[in-house]
Amino acid sequence: MTESTGDGVQVGPEGAPPELDGHAGDGLAGDGHADADGPVSAEATGLSARIEALFHTVRRPDREQYTNEEVARACREATGESFSTTYLWQLRTGRRDNPTKRHLEALAQFFQVPPAYFFDEQQGAEIAKELALLGALRDAGVRSLALRAVGLSPEGLDTVSELVDVIARRDAARKPRSS
Repeated sequence: MTESTGDGVQVGPEGAPPELDGHAGDGLAGDGHADADGPVSAEATGLSARIEALFHTVRRPDREQYTNEEVARACREATGESFSTTYLWQLRTGRRDNPTKRHLEALAQFFQVPPAYFFDEQQGAEIAKELALLGALRDAGVRSLALRAVGLSPEGLDTVSELVDVIARRDAARKPRSS
């Protein structure tokens, strides 16, 4: 079943155009999100990659990923302008890559990042690093290890760092190589 988004685009029940809703092999799950193992799309670069990174890193309080509908609705409310689920899906997948400044500001407000995340390469890269750190700290095991390391001496921190490096190399060697 399809519906109109109000901007003339027909969409399936999850916000993606009906021809993409739930089809395997197109890089999208039926909810318009990237598959866990695959890229968003072949066209996804720059802006779409930054938007996608926000979806993967900034989560709801229950730690679940926001849906396109939740974000689009919040952006509509913030701007008072048309901001459909399909439009957001198109931005995430690189099918549209020239949003208005107001739309990017609404996305920045929703995900609580400065608008410069989208406009300034250097500042965007710095914010992306901070988001990655916040994403890692979201993991209870990482957070527990970091909190336990707070009181260690500089020598103790060096030892923990060396151990982490050794374990990371060992884990990387155990992973099957994909060709």
